[in-house]
Amino acid sequence: MNSLLSGRRVLVVEDEMLVLMTIESMLADLGCESVTAAATAAQALAFTESQVFDVALLDLNLNGHQSYAVADALIALNVPFAFSTGYGSDGVSEDYRDRPMLRKPYQPDAMARILGDLLAT
Repeated sequence: MNSLLSGRRVLVVEDEMLVLMTIESMLADLGCESVTAAATAAQALAFTESQVFDVALLDLNLNGHQSYAVADALIALNVPFAFSTGYGSDGVSEDYRDRPMLRKPYQPDAMARILGDLLAT
């Protein structure tokens, strides 16, 4: 078993239940034992105030609302993160285009590479 995420705490912000289940399965395959899932920016922000995370994956579009407030909170907390989107970099605000992006549909090796890069920084 790959232990890339062994002992790591991951925040996943995703509003589509089937996508979330896929992400959780991929994270488990990478050795992750602690995943906190949020379906809205408000829920994710509450988690950032009450929990500590090593890395995060943020769906850019949460039911028509952008996840930039969560990104800003993670930046302030020095938590590395990647956006996930099916829209490509054109859908990302210019202020955040330097952030890694995981393209939907997810590929396990792409997720492993991005999370590994984030955790190495």
